[in-house]
Amino acid sequence: MTIWHFIVEFLLLGLGFLGGFFYRKYVMDSHQQSLEALGKKILDEARKEADSLRKEAKLQAKDQLLQMKMDFEKETHERRHELNQLERRILQKEENLEKKGALLDERETELIKQHKLAARQEEELKVQNERYQHLVAEQTARLEQLAGMSATEAKEYLLQSMEREIRADAARLVKRIETEAKEHADRKAKDIIALAIKRYASDYVAEQTVSVVALPNEEMKGRIIGREGRNIRALEAATGVDIIIDDTPEAVILSAFNPVRREVARRSLERLISDGRIHPGRIEEIVEKVTQELEVNIREAGEEAAFDAGVHGLHPELVKLLGKLKFRTSYAQNVLQHSVEVCYLCGIMAAELGLNVKHAKRAGLLHDIGKAVDQEAEGVHALIGADLAKRHGESPKVVHAVAAHHEDIPPENILAVLVQAADTLSGARPGARREMLETYVKRLEELERVALSFSGISKSYAIQAGREIRLIVESEKVNDEEAALLSREVAKKIEADLTYPGQIKVTVIRETRSVEYAR
Repeated sequence: MTIWHFIVEFLLLGLGFLGGFFYRKYVMDSHQQSLEALGKKILDEARKEADSLRKEAKLQAKDQLLQMKMDFEKETHERRHELNQLERRILQKEENLEKKGALLDERETELIKQHKLAARQEEELKVQNERYQHLVAEQTARLEQLAGMSATEAKEYLLQSMEREIRADAARLVKRIETEAKEHADRKAKDIIALAIKRYASDYVAEQTVSVVALPNEEMKGRIIGREGRNIRALEAATGVDIIIDDTPEAVILSAFNPVRREVARRSLERLISDGRIHPGRIEEIVEKVTQELEVNIREAGEEAAFDAGVHGLHPELVKLLGKLKFRTSYAQNVLQHSVEVCYLCGIMAAELGLNVKHAKRAGLLHDIGKAVDQEAEGVHALIGADLAKRHGESPKVVHAVAAHHEDIPPENILAVLVQAADTLSGARPGARREMLETYVKRLEELERVALSFSGISKSYAIQAGREIRLIVESEKVNDEEAALLSREVAKKIEADLTYPGQIKVTVIRETRSVEYAR
């Protein structure tokens, strides 16, 4: 090859390189222009989409604002309507309070009249007594002159004669005064008691000292007993409850006088049966866990009862003791339900009598609080409950009402008497309490025996489940006036010697019969 050929190839190579460079630059410029056009297009589309989104957001904001405005106007209208209704209720309550005030004024006027009438009757009694004394003096002097008796003999004769006359007059007077007083007092008391019962209606349930746990099958009895009885011994030791496994099909009986322990045993056994793992270690674990849960349930039951009754500010320990009453019964009546019932009755009657309703409801709710610990402390539950109430900051009136509701101490204020009445109403209403047949028969026999201990009574009949006793007297030994005194004496004797729920009506019947035969 010559140098010319080399030069030509070099020139061709340079021309090819320059052509490729310019072509590549042309392609890159064209691609850059297309990319710029594409980017500009994307930006235009993004701007358009942003504008549409902005417009849509503005429309949604306007719609939301309009909806909020309508909701606000609707809520304002409802609140205004509620306020109008509340104002009408307040006006109605004010009218009712004014009517009650007028009624109370009328009752006060009636009581003043009764007081004046009693004072007038007392003056009449004083005048009659002075007249009797004057007659006695005159008769004594006349007898000494005419009969020639000694002063002692004449005095004895006169005293016997006057005693019979005075007793007859006193019996007539007592009967008349009692009749007049009962016409007002009985009507007033019945109205208040009827109103209290009418305004409070409660359900009732009978409870026992045993619980029955259902078993899924008979094989479960063997698992509960365990090898050589270790499971049942561990369960009885942990709960303090007697577990009775007999021929009763698919059932285990739990027996204990402590209702809280019996409930712990029942829940623990049911949980062990559902879990399936029954051994001493698991039993202790379940019993401890159930005990803690039951303590929470007891506190919640006490808080719920206090809240439902409207009694606030109780000491936490009293609330806990109140919850324990949920598992305590008296004559098969649940004591917590009974306490809430007495609370409501006390509040209703206190409102009718113009007394402090809060104190009355508080005393009614706490009156049986001693029954929560009476198995652990010595003494009657009324005094135990009063001591608990005093130690936990209750007022002296409430403490006295709790202590006196069974007359373990004499009642000193109207609140104690009110709690007595409400307690009697709650326990005496039909179906509230239940007693065993032997106790019931024995109470009727004691009632008839006490009545027959008085002279002049020939027969006695306890009727209406011991709520009334009818006495047949001998007409030649007891007259009409003495029959009235006899009924009072029998009633006092029953109150002093017997223990019974509610009250007992004593009816004395005296009749005279004339019999003749036509032959």
